[in-house]
Amino acid sequence: MKKIFSFLLAFSLVQFVFAQEETKSPKIPIGGRPNIPADLRVEFGFNLLNNRPEDMSTRFFASKTFNIYYQYPLAVFGAGSGFTLSPGVGIGSDKMAFKDHVTLVSDPSKGPESSELVELTEIYGDNITISKNTFAANYVDIPLDLTYHINTANYNKGFRVSVGGKVGWLYNAHSKVKVKDADGLEQKVKNAQDYGLEKIRYGLTFKAGTPGFYVWSYFGLNNVFKENMGPVENQAKQINFGVAVNLF
Repeated sequence: MKKIFSFLLAFSLVQFVFAQEETKSPKIPIGGRPNIPADLRVEFGFNLLNNRPEDMSTRFFASKTFNIYYQYPLAVFGAGSGFTLSPGVGIGSDKMAFKDHVTLVSDPSKGPESSELVELTEIYGDNITISKNTFAANYVDIPLDLTYHINTANYNKGFRVSVGGKVGWLYNAHSKVKVKDADGLEQKVKNAQDYGLEKIRYGLTFKAGTPGFYVWSYFGLNNVFKENMGPVENQAKQINFGVAVNLF
């Protein structure tokens, strides 16, 4: 994930340098944006599981989402129509923090690349202090947004709304647990495997705001886990929402 983030940042800086060399434009007034033909978007929010069984309840504030996307807006429907289509690429990271001190582990009865929920006391023993217990799924995402700009004369100013979708490929999933037993022995364990997650995710997105700041949401259309390979019998789907900034 760090390598992908570094690549996107370096690529963005190169684009910025080229843009500065090609044009010498006056300073942008407060509320405006640099005239760079792309958007580097950073989204923060929360990750929920819809249509899940009670055993898969998550803690709201600890279940976070972080996305960073590089998208290129293309004018559509003619000049001044107010519409742009923005394909892109980036990474998405979704955390799930399960309640009742349970975690995902592989389930031998279902075979490889499967999972079940077990209590941490079954793994690390009784009388433990739990300071971290999270699960993360990381994706390479391909977003596509159709945006309408209220200010049809200048797309870099004014309110705008977007509808679209994204497709993601799971490249890493892992759990992180930090516990301390009664004798003071501290254990930090990171366990990476597939956990029965679907390799591909896809869903719909909605965004609304200004060129520099917006609110966003994502509604997953497919199940998070493969059929009969995830914890308990479930057809849980993702719902993500939050706020975001356009770095340029």
